[in-house]
Amino acid sequence: MAERTTEPSAPETLDSILSGALRLYQPRRGYRFSVEAVLLARFAAVRPAARVLELGAGCGVVALLVAALARPREVVALEIQPALAALVERNAALNSLGMVRAVCADLRNRRALGAVPGNFDLVLANPPFRARQSGHESPHAGRRLARGETAARLEDFTAAAARYARHGGRAAFVFAAARSAELISALRARRLEPKRIRFVHPHAAASASTVLVEARKGGGVEVEIEPPLVMYRAPGVYSDEARALLERP
Repeated sequence: MAERTTEPSAPETLDSILSGALRLYQPRRGYRFSVEAVLLARFAAVRPAARVLELGAGCGVVALLVAALARPREVVALEIQPALAALVERNAALNSLGMVRAVCADLRNRRALGAVPGNFDLVLANPPFRARQSGHESPHAGRRLARGETAARLEDFTAAAARYARHGGRAAFVFAAARSAELISALRARRLEPKRIRFVHPHAAASASTVLVEARKGGGVEVEIEPPLVMYRAPGVYSDEARALLERP
């Protein structure tokens, strides 16, 4: 999915994705983006005039992909770790994406983006897949923050999405399929009504591993269940659709 171009001893790697259309720095150790981030950016329906917010941006891959693919008016990447927020700014400059800016703040802080909520047309989130105190925890602090609910929980992400999305605006999430019911319940509790759902399967015979959900703030109850996305047609071989999503600029 990514091509690396830096020396093995460097603290960061410079990776290219979408067949070189986008380049970005990310830590060699600690949190690194995953396939799910690319799938979220592809799943989100972004309009050119939109104001977009990413919650828990990491090095900014979702924000950068959305900016590069759709060229929206503004993309704000909210990230709690200062080193990663700085990487978002560097990566935006590297790719000449001036509409992307980073804000270093905790998404649980109601004033993280100022006193006026409800300004964004689309909010994107890739919350930690693992529930608090479940499974093996990474010894690296940054990776623990990104992969497990050691700080912000799912409910914090949905609360922030509801806070910052305008009425009629949308929120798109990628999450563990096994926690789909939890995600949908948390969204609906914040009046974010699911409108599109797509499950991602490792291969055709496997249960879903990931779910993509788009919700509308104040929307009605009807929801579209989209065809499943199958990632591999053979071991180590992407399906045609997965290859297009991960490699096509």
